[in-house]
Amino acid sequence: MHTMSSVMEDPTLERHFKGHKDAVTCADFNPNRKQLASGSADKSLMIWNLASKARAFCYVGHQDIITGVQFSPSGNLVATSSKDRTVRLWTPSMKGESTVFKAHTATVRSVAFSHDGQRLVTASDDKSVKVWSVHRQCFVYSLNQHTNWVRCARFSPDGRLIASCGDDRTVRLWDTSTKHCINCFTDYGDSATFVGFNSSGTCIASSGADSTLKVWDLRTNKLIQHYQVHSAGINSFSFHPSNNYLISGSSDSTVKILDLLEGRLIYTLYGHKGAVITVAFSRAGDLFASGGADGQVLMWRTNFDTKSYQDILQQHSRRSSPDPPPHVTDIHPRGPHLHRPQPTAIQISPTVADTQSTDPHVVELGQSVHSTTLSNGRTHTAPTHGAANSHHSNANTHHSNGLPVHGEASSRVGGWMGNESTGRARTTVWSQTGESGGGGGRREEEERGQTHPLEVLSGHPSCLDSTLLHIVQQLDVLTQTVSVLEERLTLTEDKLKECLLNQSQLLKDVLSTKERRRTESQETDRSPVHFT
Repeated sequence: MHTMSSVMEDPTLERHFKGHKDAVTCADFNPNRKQLASGSADKSLMIWNLASKARAFCYVGHQDIITGVQFSPSGNLVATSSKDRTVRLWTPSMKGESTVFKAHTATVRSVAFSHDGQRLVTASDDKSVKVWSVHRQCFVYSLNQHTNWVRCARFSPDGRLIASCGDDRTVRLWDTSTKHCINCFTDYGDSATFVGFNSSGTCIASSGADSTLKVWDLRTNKLIQHYQVHSAGINSFSFHPSNNYLISGSSDSTVKILDLLEGRLIYTLYGHKGAVITVAFSRAGDLFASGGADGQVLMWRTNFDTKSYQDILQQHSRRSSPDPPPHVTDIHPRGPHLHRPQPTAIQISPTVADTQSTDPHVVELGQSVHSTTLSNGRTHTAPTHGAANSHHSNANTHHSNGLPVHGEASSRVGGWMGNESTGRARTTVWSQTGESGGGGGRREEEERGQTHPLEVLSGHPSCLDSTLLHIVQQLDVLTQTVSVLEERLTLTEDKLKECLLNQSQLLKDVLSTKERRRTESQETDRSPVHFT
């Protein structure tokens, strides 16, 4: 491949954000265009302010890898999903408060808001897709036809459909009013890793661990485009708001930009060391972000969307090695066919040319280990006093109560995408060994000598704390059990309804048969009898 000289409409790397201590697994822009959120295998949620020299905020609360993040349409809430089997709803403020939703019985892989901000949809390794009420802060219903882990779920723009995909190699389309699966696309050779609607809701795209990306037209329920431009599995993608472009991130360490109108790859971006795990366009499409196993969040300026589409095509045609013309089948009749990378696709290998990226000061907002489980299956977690502290206070080693994290290993292995077993072991697509910073021993000795602030504030003896924690854990188990029972009751109700309908039909048939026989008998009685 030839690397082209950069021209005005090429995407440019504008900023990089460093602060996560492990792989960045998810990212999303605030609709207010002032913030970027990212989740990580280091269990933290970071809110980056896009203004130069502004502080960043680190929210701690999840007990395992964060797998998904999304701002609400209004921008005043952030939802996160995690391997700790919970979903959290954060208010991104200095208080660091969050509400915990518990109903899944395994890792939660993704979370997304409906476009009116009233509902959340989550996908989980418990093979279910669940829908939650944001206002009432409770679980609403489950969708249960996947036969393996569910990797991703998204609402359509009008909220009438949900698309989901998973390790059963299917992409399913659900009707939110009937709760039924109305379509199932099965054209995958490996796990389906990500799914999303375009902004008009007419198409969905899905990516696979087999490095393919497919676009389906929901009006005809047909595959219309099929790309195989990456050399490893695709972890994430994002539609441009214009629906003309799509960006994808892959374990081959690249971000690729596809021109959906022309049906071709137009840019390959290098910048991450290791897998690119997440990509996301801003709501306006003028920026996009990428995050990866190197712990970095890169923010790019789109540029190619600022000109009219015809101008961009003309600019490409004047390059020394222009891309080949589009496939005829992309124009008419748009049949399914495979797109492979062309040798003239433009590559960009930026040296970080951003002038604004002095590493921001990070304010960490810690939370107490005490939480209250509410009757509707959610948990409200309140921050401890003095929660805001410097990001350099070794927060990964100690909770806000001064106690060391139970079972925390000095060598961290990111397990966000891995094919891990149901036990605690983690087998992953990538691995990253964490550094044990110098002076750690002194820090531990100093913190051991401090009074535990939670015990001072609450006055509870440690035995009572352990008892309360055990009660909370038992309540969590009960909540999950109730969720499973609720799903089984729903299935039982459906079967009972079916049985009653069958019995009703049988009764009608019996009655109609009796009526017919009675009529025949009466007619026989009325007929004259002749004797010879």
